[in-house]
Amino acid sequence: QVQLVESGGGLVQAGDSLRLSCAFSGRTFSAYTMGWFRQAPGKEREFVAVIRWSGGGTYYADSVKGRFAISRDNAKNTVYLQMNSLQPEDSAVYYCAASDHYYSVTSLYQFSDKYNDWGQGTQVTVSS
Repeated sequence: QVQLVESGGGLVQAGDSLRLSCAFSGRTFSAYTMGWFRQAPGKEREFVAVIRWSGGGTYYADSVKGRFAISRDNAKNTVYLQMNSLQPEDSAVYYCAASDHYYSVTSLYQFSDKYNDWGQGTQVTVSS
């Protein structure tokens, strides 16, 4: 059974950076495509970024493209989300998710139903 534990959230000011981590356990990490999603109060959960099992393919939401970077370390069973130039609208609970489904088109992983497992989330708050 896959377990996902996010960390690294916090309260920062606009323009600051944060790096989120998601520790994976229970299965073979390198076989999973990993995604980050976020949910702000009163809003639906939205896709942020995804990195394929091989690390060779990534895809980002337009709202974070150029500011956020997803990466993974298969030796440490961890996926990261580096967030730069944070803005108040980035405030949300950030969730990592794992998918053992294969889709040739990376952008398909922007849909939450493609994922098997979810973490509990970590809060990111950006003050103006």
